[in-house]
Amino acid sequence: MSHDAVHNNPLEPKDSLKKEDTEEANYAIAGESLDVVLDPKKEAKLLAKLDAAFVPIIMLTYLTCFLDRSSIGNVKVANMPEDINASPDEFSTAVSIFYVTYVLFEAPWAVMMKKLTPRNILTGLCIIWSLTTIFTGFIESVGSLYATRLILGACEAGLFPCLNLYLTMVYRREEQAKRVSYLMSCAAISGAVGGLLAYGLLQMDGIGGKAGWRWVYIIEGLFSIICAVLIWFGLPNNPAEAYFLTEDEKWMMRVRNEQRRKYMGSEEFSWEEMLIAIRDPKLMFSSVIQFCQDILLYGFSTFLPTILGGMGYDSLMSNVLTVPVYVWAALVFIAIAWCSDRYSKFASYIFTANIFGLVGYIILLTVENTAVLYFATFLIGITTYTSVGLNVAWLNVNIAPQYRRALAIGLQQTIGNCAGIVAGQVYRTSPYVLGNSFSLGSLAVAQITVTAYGLYLRRENKVKEQILSGEKEETRRVQTGDGELEFKYIY
Repeated sequence: MSHDAVHNNPLEPKDSLKKEDTEEANYAIAGESLDVVLDPKKEAKLLAKLDAAFVPIIMLTYLTCFLDRSSIGNVKVANMPEDINASPDEFSTAVSIFYVTYVLFEAPWAVMMKKLTPRNILTGLCIIWSLTTIFTGFIESVGSLYATRLILGACEAGLFPCLNLYLTMVYRREEQAKRVSYLMSCAAISGAVGGLLAYGLLQMDGIGGKAGWRWVYIIEGLFSIICAVLIWFGLPNNPAEAYFLTEDEKWMMRVRNEQRRKYMGSEEFSWEEMLIAIRDPKLMFSSVIQFCQDILLYGFSTFLPTILGGMGYDSLMSNVLTVPVYVWAALVFIAIAWCSDRYSKFASYIFTANIFGLVGYIILLTVENTAVLYFATFLIGITTYTSVGLNVAWLNVNIAPQYRRALAIGLQQTIGNCAGIVAGQVYRTSPYVLGNSFSLGSLAVAQITVTAYGLYLRRENKVKEQILSGEKEETRRVQTGDGELEFKYIY
């Protein structure tokens, strides 16, 4: 594990650490600099405690968020469009319209998180989208569906970027990919849970005089409200002062924060930092990749039950058969993300994962055998969640300081999630030849961009090394945050 030098560190180690950990902690004081090497065993124990406290809440919240968003795919096969007199085109519009407000609000929510505090913004958004999901179970018209989808998009827009930023407040760069994978794996897990829930809740058809698809929304919305309570009590605004940490662990957290301070930048909002983020080539590369990969994410996750229905399965079996696909996708994603975290590699893992998706879509477009087509969905599942999640983590670890990272993550998600609007339009009628062809083309573009992005970061690292060695003169426009010579980009 690498440790950065701490400059202008105002912290003093606790007395207990001075007395008991003399052999375990090394303090090198030079001028105003303090370099603290934390005991690896104690730091590992601290990370385990942080994971146990924060990760389940973050995962459960994102799982319910994605569940509420993608349920529209599960209820489509249960006569929802017919019950509210929605034509196929109107239903496709309802799928797409969610992303109109979603993409508009992502960047603002991310930038405002620090001002509003993580606890307030996440709890408030969770309550509103939970109530909106419940009310969706009572709609009677297409207009009402449009309204609920717009509100849902505006609220859920803040969740992923804010949770992502929260992880950067807790973990070091080299610790983030695995945690982001936990977060993104919930998108896959929600597909499995959604399929099972839909299968079970659709059996309630007729209870209380309500159709089964209405119970899907009502029950899922009630479940989401529980997450708001968990967020309020479980995610402190300052993770370094969390209630479950001992005094020694709180000191370790402050040391870790100080060791990241060099790249964290000012706590004050700065338009200059915003402009730097907008003009950063890393944001451009990452956003193009995210858009291409999100075409798969939203097309595949929303319409998988209908794709399976096109293979000849009834509505209930279509939902059940999604479960193995999503479970497989989640397990593979976590395994690959662990390797990415362990070896600090992103480009090669994303590129490799995308190959499976390319093969999967070619099969969907060219083969007629039902068993082979079902196998193709497993191949696509590997790509769908792995590449999206790793690309998010890739930007996370290569952008600093905090406000620059917040805007970059928000804009990346905004541009990427425009794919949701596109997916709703290209995936119109089974067997979705247009949609699957579009996804195949998007993957090809993503492969080219991933390669170019990796080569760009490699070149930037080489330029920094040449400047440090005196081979090249410093002429770069941005020299702060991730522009610092000691900041090495991970590719």
